[in-house]
Amino acid sequence: MSIVKIMQRRQVVIPKELFDSLDLNVGDYLEVKLNDGKLEYVPKQLVDRDGWYASPQGKKAIAKALREIKTEKGKEFDTVEELIADLDS
Repeated sequence: MSIVKIMQRRQVVIPKELFDSLDLNVGDYLEVKLNDGKLEYVPKQLVDRDGWYASPQGKKAIAKALREIKTEKGKEFDTVEELIADLDS
């Protein structure tokens, strides 16, 4: 267990052994959640905006996915490639 101190401007240093074990890098993003009264940091990757999302094809695929989620008919994929192949079909 590591103890860290909250510094000025609410900054917290992640101990080196945890930083390394999560393969984090300076500049990485972390999602911060409150979970049962505890702070939880989850590493995240941001995705660049892409013109596909605003295209008619992208809007149609997104609308279809949202409908499937609402009706609990969503699909699960093991890889991003499988997801993209399904969207393109």
